Amino acid sequence: MSLFPLDRLLNRLITHGELTVIGAKGERQTFGKPGAGPTVTMHIHDPKFIRRLLRSPQLMLGEGYMERSYSLEDGSLRDFLQIVLISSEGREPTGFVGNTLAKMAALARRNDGKRASRNVQHHYDIDHRLYEMFLDDDMQYSCAYWREGVNSLEQAQRDKKRHIARKLLLEPGMKVLDIGSGWGGLALTLARDYDVHVTGVTLSKDQYQTSLRRAQEEGLTDRVTFKLLDYRDEAGSYDRIVSVGMFEHVGWRNFGEFFDHLDRLLKADGVALLHTIGRMTVPDSINAWTQKYIFPGAYLPSISHLAPLIESRGMWLCDFEMLRTHYGKTLAAWDERFQARRGEIAEMFDERFCRMWEFYLQICETAFLHRTLVVFQLQLAKEIGAVPITRDYLYADTKMSGAGDRRPVAATSRDAPKRRARTAAKASTDTGKAESAKRSAEARGRTRRRTPGESP
Repeated sequence: MSLFPLDRLLNRLITHGELTVIGAKGERQTFGKPGAGPTVTMHIHDPKFIRRLLRSPQLMLGEGYMERSYSLEDGSLRDFLQIVLISSEGREPTGFVGNTLAKMAALARRNDGKRASRNVQHHYDIDHRLYEMFLDDDMQYSCAYWREGVNSLEQAQRDKKRHIARKLLLEPGMKVLDIGSGWGGLALTLARDYDVHVTGVTLSKDQYQTSLRRAQEEGLTDRVTFKLLDYRDEAGSYDRIVSVGMFEHVGWRNFGEFFDHLDRLLKADGVALLHTIGRMTVPDSINAWTQKYIFPGAYLPSISHLAPLIESRGMWLCDFEMLRTHYGKTLAAWDERFQARRGEIAEMFDERFCRMWEFYLQICETAFLHRTLVVFQLQLAKEIGAVPITRDYLYADTKMSGAGDRRPVAATSRDAPKRRARTAAKASTDTGKAESAKRSAEARGRTRRRTPGESP
């Protein structure tokens, strides 16, 4: 018996590994290349699933797993996703067609204030106990930084925070804005270990309440302020701005607006660090299943999106780093912890939720390890001298801080005293202020010219 019309698709598609499919009536066919990757048997139980899968493969692959429309009898879910994702790589529309389709999809998901709040609450206000079960002890829900030889999620997340802190070039007493502050871990670390004053903004009620509690417990309420606020409504002026794992939720149509507010909130001699998931390929819309069940309104940028927006605002891209496979390793660590507590999580929610969550963790892990998803870190400034001209300061000698973390001896390099003196002298004279304001105004003036990555 044939699996028509699914067999025609799979004969062309499966090029990595070996996939055996058993239909609802017992028909059986094998696709792919033996020995070229994992071996998996997929047993379809719902006779209507094949046509649903052919109509919307991205959506139904995940929904079918959640609803038990199919089961995997040989091999794991991770093996199955590896076969599918590696085999389908490069088969999506690219170039002008792919860019156009991605933008059309994004147009329907404009994230105004109310929608942005709903989208955040959909994922982050589930129950913080769930996140406590699979995240590290600081509840860092973003890509860790895996140095060679590091196997601990806790250490990799500490290294991520330290890596970000070095790029921020922090000095005691500075005012720092954390856009999308999560459960407060990064803000609390920066305030405690680097003696800065941090304001964190989030749209998640659970994250906000948890952050307030943590600040109170750590005795840092005098140095950390958390707000349940859209970053677009934040006022003030900051020496440093950091945003980790938030830009993915901004939406393509709002990219330009994000950089406008970044320019507004950052001081003339300030430094900003943007940490976001991105693509190393041309722009593309996010997976349909992920949009519906995990991150509604999300959109992942490409370099071609970001560069024109930065250039048109007269900002300096002082450092750009692409973290490859780091997030795949992070997601694998999360999934291992999730599986260890799966029984408890099923009691909190149900089995369908567990299947949804493990599909989310493992399909994302596979995409970061075997497809084109990466993490971008962009270090931005308004002045040419705001950041050292070499990257030596990122890898300077370290010493132990009072909190037990490792921090740079001289985060701003040997040129830091000269730069601070120059900045102080300029700030103390009306002439210096006027020159700085003029440069910022000129940069903002160039902003109004639309760029290829900016919507009308």
